Amino acid sequence: MPKIVPIHYKKLVRIFELEGFTISGRKGDHISMTKAGIKRPVVTKCSPRKVPVTHIRANMTTAQKDGKEIL
Repeated sequence: MPKIVPIHYKKLVRIFELEGFTISGRKGDHISMTKAGIKRPVVTKCSPRKVPVTHIRANMTTAQKDGKEIL
């Protein structure tokens, strides 16, 4: 599996969009993304800092993907 590194939230949102997720809403500084067949939304915080690896892994688990499929 490729090494996961912190990335900017816009790049993470784009990666999930390429996987078929769509932005379903924004509340405060969080973006919710959904996809048919996935029970829980993927939630990413919009901040000027990069998204930590722990959040990226949690989102990949929610999206039922592993690093080989997405990154």
